[in-house]
Amino acid sequence: MVRYAITSRALYPGDELQQQAALLREASRWAVDGIDLIQLREKDLPAANIAALAREILQAIAATNSPTRLLLNSRPDIAIATSAHGIHLTSDPDELTPTQARSLYNITRSPAPIITISCHTLEDVHRARLNQADAILFAPVFEKEIAGKVITPGQGIDQLRAACLAASPIPVYALGGVTLKNAPACLDAGAAGVAGIRLFHQG
Repeated sequence: MVRYAITSRALYPGDELQQQAALLREASRWAVDGIDLIQLREKDLPAANIAALAREILQAIAATNSPTRLLLNSRPDIAIATSAHGIHLTSDPDELTPTQARSLYNITRSPAPIITISCHTLEDVHRARLNQADAILFAPVFEKEIAGKVITPGQGIDQLRAACLAASPIPVYALGGVTLKNAPACLDAGAAGVAGIRLFHQG
């Protein structure tokens, strides 16, 4: 089972510096644990800060000889500059496609990237397959609740199964409300792994 951890410094207490330090400690723990993929997803930070975090996470991965790979959310420019292992894209029509992103890597003569993409509909999945993404994050599988109230309805296991069939042979990772308890159901539906923010954070 592929484990795909997504960062969110907002989960940690303290000021900006303390949150970033906590994020780096968590990412280092993930590297030691051999988490397959880390997506650095701090979209509100300036490019320089994202680059600095990426470099420190890459150092932690190298220091532990970990198989973990670092992907940057929607920033191929920073990923190329920091020699991150790849990028994560959204299925937004205005977003770069995996094919376009690979062209950027070819132009800069950078190593071939790992490219994952978020999909929320079967149409998104078909498009990602045509554009040859390396993996698809299908979300949300389960509903999101805050204080007992449903904030985002889940699409359910049957829709995840349909997404896995539509994506084949591209692997699909289940995202959205995934827990240790319901992760096996995702795998039974055909998912190659699970992705999440809170799922992997110790907090």
